[in-house]
Amino acid sequence: MPHFTMDYSANLDGKVDFDALCRVVHAEILGTGLFETGAVRVRAIRCEAYAIADLLDENAFIDMSFRIGEGRSQEDKRRTGEAIFTAVTEHLRKLFETPHFALTLEIREIDPALSWKKNAIHPRLRKTDG
Repeated sequence: MPHFTMDYSANLDGKVDFDALCRVVHAEILGTGLFETGAVRVRAIRCEAYAIADLLDENAFIDMSFRIGEGRSQEDKRRTGEAIFTAVTEHLRKLFETPHFALTLEIREIDPALSWKKNAIHPRLRKTDG
């Protein structure tokens, strides 16, 4: 149940290849060994309306949210967050050359009593993994 969402300011269009960035994050998530392939979802959502800091048109953001199921240690969650944040920061290093970019990441654990799922992908991938 790892769902990774990036909300981003529309002024990053043409500056960030979000398909490539989604694949970078996907690889980092799987690289931890903590999540099944069939459960991983990574997406980028364009925000057309936003107001950032001092309202300069150049200001831009990517706000990353990683929702995961329970059962991982605090250390595993910290290590995962650091790996993802480091990989994304490296991928976006050019954006940090200006004083107009903000990047955030938060990991949230999902309450299993308040989460419903049905996944037809798992059975297919579990056959090929086994």
